Amino acid sequence: MIPESEIEKIISGKEETGESRAVIYARISSSDQKSDLERQIQYLTQYCSAKGYRVVDVLSDVASGLKTNRRGLLKLFNYVVNRQVDVVVVTYRDRLTRFGFEYLEYFFKQYGVRIEVAYGEEPKDAYQELVEDLIAIVTSFAGKLYGLRSHKKKRLVQGFKRLLEEVEKNG
Repeated sequence: MIPESEIEKIISGKEETGESRAVIYARISSSDQKSDLERQIQYLTQYCSAKGYRVVDVLSDVASGLKTNRRGLLKLFNYVVNRQVDVVVVTYRDRLTRFGFEYLEYFFKQYGVRIEVAYGEEPKDAYQELVEDLIAIVTSFAGKLYGLRSHKKKRLVQGFKRLLEEVEKNG
């Protein structure tokens, strides 16, 4: 006798008003990009306001998109699993994760949470995207191999970047 939509509202904890509970997630790769982090948060706050979302929390990380134990990301997972959020808002897909976005999307969906990407795809050509992904992978693995602040890691990453520049110049 009770409509299924009402049962879903009770289970999910969604308020009677029907407003969506949103978590803003922003990420930058390094601390020298702080102004970009602030721009992401400011834009997403306005975006949520325009959509009528109630912002539950603003989460941010200063870390590689390949890193899986980011503090803000783990807190986001807790919100999702505890059904405290309806929508996760990010500027671009790669702010949430460099690889495996579809896995996160599927995981969140199992808890009734959708991911909303404000800007869609970052305007990049295929080559630029490949180069950035390769550098991110080399940086991540070199950090694990040699330690995050190691000179060997820095030399390896710099050498790899020079190699890519040379390939682009001669390619």
